[in-house]
Amino acid sequence: MAGKSRSFRIETEIEKSREESNWKKVIDLAEQLKLRSPNSEYLANFLIGEGKLESFLEELPPTDANISKARTGLTDAKRYLLSTASEQGKKAGVMLDSNLLLGKLHYAMGMYEDSLNYYSQAELQTLTEKQLPSRSLRIVAESYAIKGMCLEKVPPSSSSKYKQAEWDEQRVKCFELAGDLTLLYLQEQDKLQQQQQQITNTNAGSYSPQPPNPERQIGPVLETALQRAPILHIQAGKLQSAVTRYRTMLSAVESSATHSLRLTLTRQLAEVLLRGVSGTVYTSPEKVNETTASNKKLTQITQNSVADSPWKPRKYTGLNLFIPRNENEEIILLLLISEAMAVRDAVLSQSPEFKEARIHAYDNATAIYDLLTIALVRWGHADLLHESFERAMKFSFEEPHVWMQHALCLVTMGQYAHALSVFKEVSKLLPTKVIPCLLAARICYEHLNQIGEGLDWSTQALSREMSNPQGLLSRCHLFLGIGYNLQAAANHLKQEKQHLVISAFDAFHKAQQSDPNDHLAEYYLALQFAYGCQVGEAMSHVKMALNLRAEHVPSLYLLILLLSAQKQHAEALQLVEAALEEYPDNLNLFYVKAHLELQSQGGELALFTAKHMLSLWKTLYEDQTNIELPDQSEKRSDTRSVFQLYTSEMSDKDSSASVSNLRKCPSTLSVHQAPNYTITGSLHAHSLAASRVEQALSEVASSLSSFTPRPGPQHAWLLQLQIWLLLAEIYLSLEQVAETTACIQEATSIFPLSHHIMYMRGLVHEYKQEFIEAKLCFQNAVAINPTHIKSLQHLGLIYHYLGSQRLAEKTLRDAARIDPTSHQTWYNLGKVLESLGEFDTASDCMATALEVETSNPILPFSSIPLTFD
Repeated sequence: MAGKSRSFRIETEIEKSREESNWKKVIDLAEQLKLRSPNSEYLANFLIGEGKLESFLEELPPTDANISKARTGLTDAKRYLLSTASEQGKKAGVMLDSNLLLGKLHYAMGMYEDSLNYYSQAELQTLTEKQLPSRSLRIVAESYAIKGMCLEKVPPSSSSKYKQAEWDEQRVKCFELAGDLTLLYLQEQDKLQQQQQQITNTNAGSYSPQPPNPERQIGPVLETALQRAPILHIQAGKLQSAVTRYRTMLSAVESSATHSLRLTLTRQLAEVLLRGVSGTVYTSPEKVNETTASNKKLTQITQNSVADSPWKPRKYTGLNLFIPRNENEEIILLLLISEAMAVRDAVLSQSPEFKEARIHAYDNATAIYDLLTIALVRWGHADLLHESFERAMKFSFEEPHVWMQHALCLVTMGQYAHALSVFKEVSKLLPTKVIPCLLAARICYEHLNQIGEGLDWSTQALSREMSNPQGLLSRCHLFLGIGYNLQAAANHLKQEKQHLVISAFDAFHKAQQSDPNDHLAEYYLALQFAYGCQVGEAMSHVKMALNLRAEHVPSLYLLILLLSAQKQHAEALQLVEAALEEYPDNLNLFYVKAHLELQSQGGELALFTAKHMLSLWKTLYEDQTNIELPDQSEKRSDTRSVFQLYTSEMSDKDSSASVSNLRKCPSTLSVHQAPNYTITGSLHAHSLAASRVEQALSEVASSLSSFTPRPGPQHAWLLQLQIWLLLAEIYLSLEQVAETTACIQEATSIFPLSHHIMYMRGLVHEYKQEFIEAKLCFQNAVAINPTHIKSLQHLGLIYHYLGSQRLAEKTLRDAARIDPTSHQTWYNLGKVLESLGEFDTASDCMATALEVETSNPILPFSSIPLTFD
């Protein structure tokens, strides 16, 4: 009796050691069992063979590189297991396990057909699904996985399609069963560890928190079992089956051993959904679960989330589980989960001994951030992406890729100053690369009005390109030309302006010579000739630009203005209408169309076009602006106020140039706007006074307690403001003063401090011959923006009407100095000088007005948006 009790204790200790994979102890105890209980000889032999096999494979995993070592090192294990794979072993209850382990042993030795034979003898495919102890779960899981891997090594003997399909199906089934059993085994292991921990805590009387379970190494066989099935589905073109398999594994209750693996699985599923599953092909997890439930007639799910089969892993259940409704929600959810795990696993230490782990963790995180960028930017969630990159900064020391992505994300969000700072760091991390310098220059030109710094970046880009050619020489010269052009527009000293214009021409010509097929070089050459009133040359180059890229909208816009400068208004209008057929959402084209109609066909048609623009704005932007919580809408779109946007993005040359300086609608962006740059600027740069204006506006705005910015993206409201002002201008031309006033009032409710609104009010007072009130309005407009040409023109005219001829002359000469190509300025100046009796000078001014009017477009050339595409 005592002997039986001692044998029972040994067997219990053996089972515990097997669960803990303590194979040395298993072998020692099995030897004791053989000595004390001769009837247990076959059981002991099995345990010794198992222990020798597993201890060998722990040191040398079953890989191709270890086959030769396995053939010599596993002879003892093979001998013991063969002795138990017999009738005597069957009586001892170990024959099945012996055959399964022999299959594993022969796989490690590279004998794949022998391995399959042993699994056939064990009747692996017909095993009954029943509850198994933890060790048996692992043996069966590994057996299915190894059988699947052996099938891949041993293709079917027959080439028939039926045999091939059967072989493929058997492989997938093996890996799916192996995956389910692996997850269940790992869950059981965690449960056992928790039970042991509770017993330990109870015995010790300690209630202090214990460290989490260490992550177990599951080995290459089980890891392959978990990852292989969805990959086989993908290779067979069964994407939905692959997605279903990934979801099945990810919905299983997590165990400590699958932390790292879940990171891989979530990323892979997100990638599959991004690459190949969308639209009608996509099926939400909710629908999949409903189908499964109806087929299997599950009537209830217990609190312990017991699976519908004893071989299925337990799954998460509950009332408040989030279920994605579409592929975008699922992709973003998966990637955010992946990111959380990647950030958790990041190695912050820069010590050399952690270099390999640090690089591995960083590569994992980078792959996730790249996918996040694709998924989030597509749907305009740059703010969410920015939060992710902020978290990535802590483990991205001197890693240029993440810094570059972070900078581009900031640009998308409209945080240009911050983006420029990040690009400075990127340029230091990539001292030979041209792209960071060009992107920094673009921000300076397009958004920050830092033309000098933009030129410095462009010069640095050219220097890098010359020393380390990267195929961007044309772009470097182009960016230099744009910088010189912007400086020339802001400079009013004749000699300096001429020097800058010559430099711009030289840079654009070099860009053209470096890449004769670059449409932008031709476009900017055309624009430069247009500024110089050389309409014929400009026409030649813009046609060349359109030959190189027919869908380039700024080139179309320039061609329309050049036709209007040649007084071919009918042809210009025809071209606008043709362009609008291609780009029906482009508000810029509608804006120039309205002005062409106002000039050549009367106000009624122009009024119809302007009203259509208002309707189009509603279609494009109303959903963005109809948001109950302004702070949230701002968070999702543009974080700047109207005041900041206004002074940085509105043209200061005249009101007609303003629409082009605003962000384009999405459909326009897809044609001629880079995805990372969503707000364009006028080619007319701001003077130093503009920065002081911005400060003054902010101070005045802070005192207007009654004014609060509209909810939603501010650029959308600025677009609407310009449409209301266009309507006001058209109504005034139709002598409908009441409607004009109503439109001005609508614009005022959006942004009361606009110099364009004050200018428009001045026009109304001028129309009513209320010259004192008109003078105040024009003075206010000029006070906000000293370079607004139309305000200066009309202010000079009002001074003339009020008898202040010298003031009128001074004002109009200032306007002529800022923009000598405006015929209206010269004409008004001629009238003033005539009233002063300076007839010769007045005659010269009138002649100049006639000369420049012959090449004057319907809208200034500066109304064309600054483009880099």
